[in-house]
Amino acid sequence: MKKGIVIAGPTGVGKTALSIKLAKILDADIISADSAQVYKGMDIGTAKIGVEEMEGVPHYMLDILEPIKKYSVGDFQRDVDKILEEEEKKDKTVILTGGTGLYINSITEGLSELPASDPKMREEFMKLSSEELYEELKKVDPEGALEIHQNNKKRVERALEVYKLTGEKFSILSKKNIKNNSYSFIKIALERGRENLYERINMRVDIMIEQGLEKEVRELYNKYGEILRKINIIGYSEFIDYFKGEITYEEAVERIKQNSRRYAKRQFTWFKNDHSYTWYNLEELSENEIIEDILKKLNVEIG
Repeated sequence: MKKGIVIAGPTGVGKTALSIKLAKILDADIISADSAQVYKGMDIGTAKIGVEEMEGVPHYMLDILEPIKKYSVGDFQRDVDKILEEEEKKDKTVILTGGTGLYINSITEGLSELPASDPKMREEFMKLSSEELYEELKKVDPEGALEIHQNNKKRVERALEVYKLTGEKFSILSKKNIKNNSYSFIKIALERGRENLYERINMRVDIMIEQGLEKEVRELYNKYGEILRKINIIGYSEFIDYFKGEITYEEAVERIKQNSRRYAKRQFTWFKNDHSYTWYNLEELSENEIIEDILKKLNVEIG
């Protein structure tokens, strides 16, 4: 089984720089696991790596579709598994790096094969209250009901829908993951102290503003209109609110910083809850020390 490496962690922590250094040592290719960086034209606001920054390292899963197109974790899994198939033929090590935990898990652990949504069934569900739907779920899948909050109507509906379409409990079926690639991944995550990380995030937003984030968002908004807001990406939604006169320019910038910090906190919690990650603190270890330890885990001679 071919080995791969995951480099995960919150936004702004330093994943890009480390992944480039490691890729050059291993002659590895990098696959982005960032749900925002798949979109064309969203460069500044997603901190997308530039050609010069890549230092000649091939990168995949950047700029693959227009911002108005829907893109799911299932789409990501299919696209990346195809890339991994080709990478394996070339006997390539791959580095999967990014902060979208669901995307990473779809590759390292696989996804459950759940049926597609049934519009007619969803129409029937709309006639019922959250309480009625939850009571029905408790009857057919009590374990699933314990895992889902009663007020989370969408998830309650999905759990009922899966049961009605398959005859199997959502609580069981959703955990039957199918992995469609031959890579075995060493999973590492990067962290910094909260104060340091938040300072880095604030500074990164300031740099984005200097680089022309407002102009980038305006051009995309002029091209795609309100549909751009639906993908709900930090940096874009806030400026759209500013363009519509709902908030001031200063408020937009401050909200981008605030929402980025909150997102980093959620990412940190997500990855900490997955005990398969080895964590490295970039305030306690240098990039070279971290890389040295990763190479030991891969049984690669340092050289």
